[in-house]
Amino acid sequence: MALTARSRKKSRKLRGRTRSMGWGRVGQHRKSGSKGGTGGSGMNKHRKTWMLKYYPNWYGAKGFAPIRNRLLHEKNEISLRDLDELAYDLKKTGNLEGDRIVVNLTEMGYDKLIADGKVYEKLKVIVKEATKKAIEKVKEAGGEVLVEKASEEEESS
Repeated sequence: MALTARSRKKSRKLRGRTRSMGWGRVGQHRKSGSKGGTGGSGMNKHRKTWMLKYYPNWYGAKGFAPIRNRLLHEKNEISLRDLDELAYDLKKTGNLEGDRIVVNLTEMGYDKLIADGKVYEKLKVIVKEATKKAIEKVKEAGGEVLVEKASEEEESS
């Protein structure tokens, strides 16, 4: 079976089977100089077409949010659904005050109680912030919420 000739074979480059294969003396055609530099070199010069095709956003600002501001606005929230599961586990350990289970969310690292889900246990919840609806749902179940700081919803109304 006859094979068609390929124009770009490695063997065409390796003519002579000598040490340098026709590329001259010590290390010519070997190091990073023959590649046009290492890393991001030449992106606005000899590699500009590559950059424009494969990485058009190479230059310019990509955006940055200072860590300080991000931490100020980030709140660790807990939903009523998660609170109910937490209360079930605390009931086993005996965190009780009368018939209510005491849950100190501030000590556990939570900042805000939100009204996603339902509560089935009678709870005494201590938290920095809570939504109006979350407080109502806990009261409906026969519990109480001690808020250290009034929530944004309550301040506006």
